[in-house]
Amino acid sequence: MRQLSAVDTQFLNFETSTNVANIAGLAILSGGLTRGDLVSLLARRLHLAAPFRRRLAFVPFGLDHPYWTEETRIDLDYHVREVALPAPGDDEQLGEQVARLHARRLDRRRPLWEMYLIHGLAGDRTALYMKVHHAAVDGVTGADVLASLLDTSAEPAEIEMAPPSEPEEKVEPREMVARGVAKAIVNPANTVRFLINAVPYLDEIPLISQVPGAGLVSRITRDLVNRLYGGDPVPALPRLTVPRTPFSGRITAHRRFAFTTLPLKDVKQVKNAFGVTVNDVVMTLCAGALRQWLLKHDALPEQPLVAGVPFSLRVPGDHSVGNQVTIMITTLATQVADPVERLMAVRDAMELIKDRSSLAPARWLQELSDMMPSALTGMAARAAFNLFAGSAGPINVVISNVPGPQIPLYVSGARLLSYHPVSVVTDASGGLNITVFSYDGSLDVGVVACREMVPDVWTVTDYLRDALSELVFLAEQQ
Repeated sequence: MRQLSAVDTQFLNFETSTNVANIAGLAILSGGLTRGDLVSLLARRLHLAAPFRRRLAFVPFGLDHPYWTEETRIDLDYHVREVALPAPGDDEQLGEQVARLHARRLDRRRPLWEMYLIHGLAGDRTALYMKVHHAAVDGVTGADVLASLLDTSAEPAEIEMAPPSEPEEKVEPREMVARGVAKAIVNPANTVRFLINAVPYLDEIPLISQVPGAGLVSRITRDLVNRLYGGDPVPALPRLTVPRTPFSGRITAHRRFAFTTLPLKDVKQVKNAFGVTVNDVVMTLCAGALRQWLLKHDALPEQPLVAGVPFSLRVPGDHSVGNQVTIMITTLATQVADPVERLMAVRDAMELIKDRSSLAPARWLQELSDMMPSALTGMAARAAFNLFAGSAGPINVVISNVPGPQIPLYVSGARLLSYHPVSVVTDASGGLNITVFSYDGSLDVGVVACREMVPDVWTVTDYLRDALSELVFLAEQQ
């Protein structure tokens, strides 16, 4: 049995009737794929996808983080389902179906995943929606799970069946309690160590950075560390004021989902013309789209929007189960009208957080979570969400750009046309999330929103395409 980390556990703790920690993907496939084919594929490859075989085992009294226990038999009839769209089966109908599926919490008594094969999509296409709990995977391990189902040709590869495994070592409830008590005793020492390492960086921790005085403490400590120890100075973040937007505050249980695909060659044309990175262009496209959406709703603030940008902490080759991710905050220059000036401002802001992340303790989020006894982390997570639910929150939006394979892939013979991420919205992070996945010469975008806050979510994807067209035109003038 493997124990969940503090960060894994937080994804369980923050769930409520309205905040759900499902992360998912929407695969658009050419031609037909039957449920029988999908179940057969999974049965042959489940040993390659560890999160699909593990179920939660909770520690009595919540004294410690839960454990993953290995399931010997997976009920694929339960986990693999199929639905059909009514005619005409267009993309907006698909987005509506995905939004409804995504809003539902997973059953914690079972392995935390579900798949839905969606028929009736126009253009001789089939869709596959796959969701997993964020406690089980991050971006890297989620991609590993996806890769276990994919092939590089229409002919599925022969995969050797898993050899018989040794029985899993069980941790009895009494031993779980003993370990939890022992961990609680050493937590004070961990707290001191964390504070020494992390205080200079409090102004970049999304929840803590908004607490009154956090920025001042961070700046004083950073100056003291620089004077005492020399070395590379820790760059200061600009003071961030998170403006209120229509997607700030407490979200509902209802979702909207929209998706689109952008040509990667166009993004690279902009990158090369202006000497920036692909990620800079992606962030700028999101900034431009959000600016247009806010202008349409007469809600553009004078201050720039503040985005949370997830970063993987994994070293190359690390594919262990669980979350190894942190989040950095940056401004989006949404107050800048000129597209090129906006791109340059976004580039500068991204370079600053890269400089900060190279000097900051890489795992401050994990260490911050580990400071607190497990029994209190759930209450702390909910209290933090309640603190920001009535305000603009620590950030306005989460934006993530995930690199993917640049070759055609197949699922049981059906070609993967596009793969759109379906991510998380929360009270604290805002009612809008934009996640991008690069695949086979395209950027596949998924936009998740709180239904009541951003009912016209498809206009965001329209504005993303408009923002790219505008930058491509300006790049051609260079």
